[in-house]
Amino acid sequence: MDWLKLAESRKEELVSELQQLIQIESVLDQETASETAPFGEGPLKALQFMLSLGEQQGFTSKNIDNVAGHLEMGSGEELLGILCHVDVVPVGDSWTYPPFKGEIVDGKLFGRGAIDDKGPTMAAYLAMKMVKDAGIPLSKRIRMIIGTDEESGFRCVDHYFKKEEMPTIGFAPDADFPLINAEKGIAILDFSQKGNVEDDEQIIAFKAGQRSNMVPDQANVILHNVSPSIEEEFQLFLEKNNTEGTLTKEEERYIITIKGKAAHAMEPEKGRNAAVLLSKFLQNIVTTKASQEFVTFVVNTFDGDHYGQSINLDYYDEMSGHTTLNPGVVLFHHKRGGHVQVSMRYSVSYSFEEKITEASKKVATFGFALDVASNSAPHYVPEDDEFVQKLLKVYRKYTGDNSKPLSTGGGTYARTMKKGVAFGMLFPGEPDVAHQADEFVVVDNLVKAAAIYAETIVELAGEK
Repeated sequence: MDWLKLAESRKEELVSELQQLIQIESVLDQETASETAPFGEGPLKALQFMLSLGEQQGFTSKNIDNVAGHLEMGSGEELLGILCHVDVVPVGDSWTYPPFKGEIVDGKLFGRGAIDDKGPTMAAYLAMKMVKDAGIPLSKRIRMIIGTDEESGFRCVDHYFKKEEMPTIGFAPDADFPLINAEKGIAILDFSQKGNVEDDEQIIAFKAGQRSNMVPDQANVILHNVSPSIEEEFQLFLEKNNTEGTLTKEEERYIITIKGKAAHAMEPEKGRNAAVLLSKFLQNIVTTKASQEFVTFVVNTFDGDHYGQSINLDYYDEMSGHTTLNPGVVLFHHKRGGHVQVSMRYSVSYSFEEKITEASKKVATFGFALDVASNSAPHYVPEDDEFVQKLLKVYRKYTGDNSKPLSTGGGTYARTMKKGVAFGMLFPGEPDVAHQADEFVVVDNLVKAAAIYAETIVELAGEK
């Protein structure tokens, strides 16, 4: 079967359905969250769209309490899972193209979720349709499991697997080709400032970031009781650091905004953390105790150090690489002090408890306490596993690329399965624009991924 030719013939269908999905603003929304829409109206609408689409194509569908659902075909005792998500991170700033339109320019389809994970979801969905329409006999059931809270903690699939069976094997089309067989552990760390807040702190409020899994692309601060020379010093800082920002004065207060660059928390070095930048500027401006302690902690801990070396959290192994830290939400209030929420992606062989104990002692010397808000253990499937080898075989057939499996600091649904890996759909050499402004997917690569996924389904679940 020439899956690539078949996928090419259905490109228009693929693009149209992806555009419809991207046009649903499926960002976690606590304001519209309810018993019937646990993560807000947008994520629920995206789930319902996918289930309705599948029903129209003759797939068996099931909605699990409006948090997740599945589309299924085939028969057999064993279950092949394809785990996708239709929720997306907030848009952020600096978009050139409308984030919820799906506009195509120069062969690229732009929109929030284009590569994470709506584009890959639709490629896998087309693959299922092609296999079904071709009448390929299957020895396993094929189930696309659709989540709506992947970007905020996997609550959707955690709930799903309390009620539904675990796939025998499965993949998540939510990362890179050739495939990812090692996913780092993901912990959310809360650093809270203890004491030292004075009655008249110079920093009234500091805020940067919306999610711990994104590098903040903007930071804001409100100040008072500082030297009027702050205006000149700020302009010099912007020029020296090649960045943008604004400073306005309202009565006796200064309001400052500084720009950074967004990136995914699994690769914080690809972004530019606006909270760290603003803290660097404030280091030479504020003198009150808590304000100075807060900005000094942020700069000393995170400026130029994505690995946690300054607080004894750094670690490297050959399987999965460096442990990384991303201060994604950074706050200060003149009465409550500072709070920094960090997404830590730690190596597969990391001694978690031991390292956290070391770090807690270290941050205490800076006037902060460390708490672990959540922790998801690392996930690893050996390269020589037959399942991994079959996926590599299909990928290599379509690309001629014999690259070895990868590791990632990103967390995919693969880690929720007993035997699962992340499989595409970002091809080697492509820029990773997930969580960034002007996120896009290359349409031709979307088509190629659909062909790869179709052949993978047949390889793993076709009757022999």
